[in-house]
Amino acid sequence: MAIVMVITVFFFMQMKDGSRMETDLDEYMPHNHPAFVYSDLAEEWFDIKDGIIIAIENPDGIYNPATLTKIKQITKDLQKLDEIEKSDVTSLYTADNILGTEEGMDVKPFYKRVPESAEGMDELRENVRTNDMVFGRLVSEDETVTVVIARIGDDVFSQEFYEQILELANSYEGPENIYVAGRPIVEGTMAQLGPADMKKMVPIVIAVILLVLLILLRSFRNTLLTMVVVFFSTIWAFGLMALTGIPIYSVSTMIPVMLISIGVADGIHVFSHLSFHISENPTASKLDVVREVLREMWLPVVMTSVTTAAGFISLLTSQVYPIKYFGLFTAFGVLSAMTLSLFLIPAGLMILGLPKVRQAKPGSDNQAGKIATWSTATLLRGKFLVLAMTVAIIAISVYGTSKVWINSSFLDKFEKDSDIVLTDQFINDHFGGTSTLNLILESEQAGAFKSPEIMELVSELQADVESIEIVGSSFGLVDYLKRMNKVMHADAEEFNTIPESSDLIAQYMLLYEMSGDPENLWQVTDFEARKLNVTFQIKSDNSKATNEVIAGVESFRDQFEEHGIQMNYAGSGYTALVFTDLILEGQITSLLLSLVIVILLLSLMFKNFKAGLIGAVPITITAIISFGVMGLSGIPLSSTTALLSSISIGIGIDYAVHFLDRYRINLRANGDTRLSLVQTMGHSGRAITFNAIVVIAGFLVLLFSVFPPNRELGGFVSMNMFTSFAGTLTIMALIVNKTKLFSKDTK
Repeated sequence: MAIVMVITVFFFMQMKDGSRMETDLDEYMPHNHPAFVYSDLAEEWFDIKDGIIIAIENPDGIYNPATLTKIKQITKDLQKLDEIEKSDVTSLYTADNILGTEEGMDVKPFYKRVPESAEGMDELRENVRTNDMVFGRLVSEDETVTVVIARIGDDVFSQEFYEQILELANSYEGPENIYVAGRPIVEGTMAQLGPADMKKMVPIVIAVILLVLLILLRSFRNTLLTMVVVFFSTIWAFGLMALTGIPIYSVSTMIPVMLISIGVADGIHVFSHLSFHISENPTASKLDVVREVLREMWLPVVMTSVTTAAGFISLLTSQVYPIKYFGLFTAFGVLSAMTLSLFLIPAGLMILGLPKVRQAKPGSDNQAGKIATWSTATLLRGKFLVLAMTVAIIAISVYGTSKVWINSSFLDKFEKDSDIVLTDQFINDHFGGTSTLNLILESEQAGAFKSPEIMELVSELQADVESIEIVGSSFGLVDYLKRMNKVMHADAEEFNTIPESSDLIAQYMLLYEMSGDPENLWQVTDFEARKLNVTFQIKSDNSKATNEVIAGVESFRDQFEEHGIQMNYAGSGYTALVFTDLILEGQITSLLLSLVIVILLLSLMFKNFKAGLIGAVPITITAIISFGVMGLSGIPLSSTTALLSSISIGIGIDYAVHFLDRYRINLRANGDTRLSLVQTMGHSGRAITFNAIVVIAGFLVLLFSVFPPNRELGGFVSMNMFTSFAGTLTIMALIVNKTKLFSKDTK
């Protein structure tokens, strides 16, 4: 007991001092993956960064001294922040306005001083309206909203910086409306809500499970010992996470809910058997009772914990860090709960004494026995109906499984009416979109992207992709060339085209280098014009939208390859899409691996391969039904719901282990398959029912989460636990009876 307390205190101090929340979504992904390696290279080539977007809305129009002053001041305030490079802040105040002059070309800001006269204001408005590089991109077409964009590096974002940005934006609220969006803001909001969500979930889970345990176990002593086990195992899991330097991801906030819901299972089965033993042996000493309970229960407790841990450990096959570490530390917590159950509960019983149990009357059937006899008889009579219903449900579920899709959207983790989602929608409605996809074109030939023919093809690609409804706009070297060609021909609209010769393109680019900031140009091409960066703004961050855009781009691949040009993708929009593919790959791998591990473990435990196959039937059916319901209800796989199969297999297999173990013991004792089935229903069936009720109640608490995927996970896991529970006591029980499993062991 003393050793357990010392370990717990050690892990608690580690958790208290070393826990940190991961706010950078790029850290969710494997950096050695080819797609991420290339994206990192492209980000270095073209200085690709995610941007914080601050939108300033004035319903009466932005062209007034007060609003323009506010735009200027917000821009300057952002430029003063240590985390932001001055040149990375873009607004109407800092944007380049490319103009034609008698001497050639000039590049200057739209305004340095806020216009005070009506003429000056009209001139500014006209300059913006006639500049396609700004109008609709920095200023909305209805001229009521403008944006200030601050690009930041991946390594500068922190919770303090996030709060500083929000405080800065809020200080400018009124009479203009101020909105803050962008991927870094989504990251910060998730980092803020994650711990808050965990703080809310854990007390509710504790309260619910305490209440359910008190009702089912009818003993404050038993409930207390069971809850101590899950408390300590949760501390051990988070303590080890902090000790090894692994951060807390958004999905990690569910680990306490998982461990509290799962960890009580060992206690329920131990106390259920304890109750049966005391009832049948009322004169046995405390030491004899504890020894008997350990002798009978250590193997099923160990096996259920090991199989549960195996389900979670299978998530290590995923390349997605949050899922990988969720599986690892939840598995450690499950094994910790097993260890604590086998040591703390017996020690607690020796210290606190045995619970009072009503003594069974000789020659009389207790209520549990009557229920077991009736349910077994009903099951055997209706076996064909049970089989037919199971086949029908599986058939419908297989069809539903074909409709499952994967979603990488981080915004979908929030409520539809949350501020972060509504702000994102507001900016999408007025501008090109808050999500981006970067197309990288590469040629081995220097000056390839000074060719009018190739640039016309790029222009055609941009126009074609912009016609997709979900795409707001695109931006690249094409836009610079068209603007420069137009202003060099007295702003004649017919010259808003690609220059007609390579020499003219080269000349325009040189003029811009001399007149403006060449760093802007190097964000869309390189010095030798071998590479090109085209940015597409998308009005949604889910994978369906990104795939639709990529499909439009891919239709041009053959034409570019004819010119010796290769197409690749980069940026956060693309890496998020690759993220979804990794989720799917990991889901399939972990599902198959966990099933194989469970079958092998059961086969070894019972020294019977058939037992392993039969024991896997309920969880296999559960997995099929789970994905079927997801597909039919339109709920996608995400970094959260991708955990479903491994959780369901890991927890659901407990029921099969306890059922098969007790059935084998009963069959060895009496040799009668039907009687053994009745006795197993009365003993393990009761404990399995209690276990299912507690786990379902625990996971239903996730319905109170602020994150919709967490609520979906809670609902699905609860459904899966019911399916596994029902499948164990129906279809698996029928298979056990039909195949006369373990009958050879009685001969």
